[in-house]
This record gives sequence, structure tokens and C-alpha cells, in this order.
Amino acid sequence: MTQNIVALIDGSTYSASVCEHAAWVSARTGMPVELLHVLGRHGAPQKRDLSGAIQLGARTKLMEELAALDEQRSRLVAQHGRALLDEAHSILSKAGVSEITTRMRHGDIVETVAEIEDDAGVIIIGKRGEDADFAKGHLGSNLERIARASRRTVFVASRAFQPINKVLVAYDGGPSAKKGLNLIAQMPLFADLAIHIVTVATDSPSIRKGLDAAAQGLRDAGYTVTTDAVTGQPDVALGKLVEEEGFNLVVMGAYGHSRIRSLVIGSTTTEMMRSCRVPVVLVR
Repeated sequence: MTQNIVALIDGSTYSASVCEHAAWVSARTGMPVELLHVLGRHGAPQKRDLSGAIQLGARTKLMEELAALDEQRSRLVAQHGRALLDEAHSILSKAGVSEITTRMRHGDIVETVAEIEDDAGVIIIGKRGEDADFAKGHLGSNLERIARASRRTVFVASRAFQPINKVLVAYDGGPSAKKGLNLIAQMPLFADLAIHIVTVATDSPSIRKGLDAAAQGLRDAGYTVTTDAVTGQPDVALGKLVEEEGFNLVVMGAYGHSRIRSLVIGSTTTEMMRSCRVPVVLVR
């Protein structure tokens, strides 16, 4: 079965970027795009008893009016969702994507993604949601929840799409970091891109040996690969490297390599998503 790209669309300023990144991934992999908009529970009509102690006849009339308002609000929310999907479909079509489907669902976004991700090759989501302009220093709550729960590769789109040709791979020797290298070797998404593997550690012969071993598989697959070791706080050191060397994409494991595996997303991963101005690909 052909895997698809699941692009999560909401009303945020990141939605257009999600579409543009989805188009880029589709063009390089041939995967179709499924646009998904979830009408979350927070958007459902709220049931409140506003009748108080008013008389029966007036109470009945009030409840009828409230029911009508709830119905109207539900209809408007659905129409808004459909308009968002139509606009996203238009962006993808103009970018040359021919296989596009749209889906609108009610419920919790994480539960919805879990239901459909078996057919997903990659899930694309914006760094922040509808409240992005009011929370520039924070990640969207849905992103963090999906990054923790999803079993698929998660592509975190930046605010605006920029051409991608230079990839930084954050490598710590852990299982998810090794899976990231395998993903790059096997997925046509990364073909012809310059790959730079970096570990945050004091440079030494053993560190260099580990980096060379990590790079060899990609070189055997035909990639141009360079390696480096940098020191400092991982998210700070890697973020500085991204800015100074002009990387367009970061690939890293969703979880760090440690003796105690956390049930929450790794702190370095979280900080990289928060601070980097380029897309971040999270590999499980």
C-alpha cells in the first residue's frame, strides 16, 4: 500500500507553510498528500444551563433559541474547516501535487492521527497552532502531544518555506538517531542533499570513529556526507550551527540516548524545535 503524507491543517499562520512543505516532500518522494483538519473538542458547542429560575414558558423558548445557536455555530465551524481545506488543496495544486485528498474529523487530534497513521509515511505539522502569534516562545500543545504519541516520522514545519538543500543530522549514537540515518539512506526525500552529521561531545579519536561509522552507510548509499563534533549545551550548540552554517533542515531522534528512557519527548529535541527557524524532522 502506498504511504501518504498527512498534513495537519488548522487556522494558524503555519498552515500555508505546512502545505508548501508537504508539496516539497511529495515532489521528492511521489507520495500523495492527505490534508487533515480536526474539529477539536474545544470547538464543540458548549452546553450551559442559562435558564436559571425563569418561568417554564420562557425557559422553553430560551432553550430552543440556545439549541438553534448551537446548531448554527456547529455549521459555521464546519464551513470554516471546509474553507481551510479548500484553500490548502489549492496551494498544493498550484505547487504541482496531483494526488490530494481532504479529511475533516471531529474529536481529539492525537487520537485522530493515531487512527490514520498506519498509512502515513510522514506527518507534517506546524510548530505552533492557531494561537501562534500570542505564544512565540512556546511550542504548540498539539505538536508536543503528537511528537510524543506518534509512531511515524514527524516533520515540524517552520513559519515559512525556504528551499532545502543542506541538512544537519543531530547524532548521539542512540537508537532513534541511528534510525534517522537509515531514514535518510532509504528515503528519496534526501537524495542529492548535502548531509552534515554532528555530535555534541569533546572531539576525540573514539568520537571521530563513531561519526565515521555513522557516515559510512550514507556514503555507501551515494550521499555526500561531512561530520563534526561540537561542544556545549546540545540545543544551543546545534542551534548556533544551524544559523551560522545556513542549514535548511534538521533531522534528529525524537528521544535522546540515555540510560533512563523518558516517556516524554527529549529535552534537547524540545528545545531544538522551539528555537530553530528551520524545519525539524523527528524520527522515532
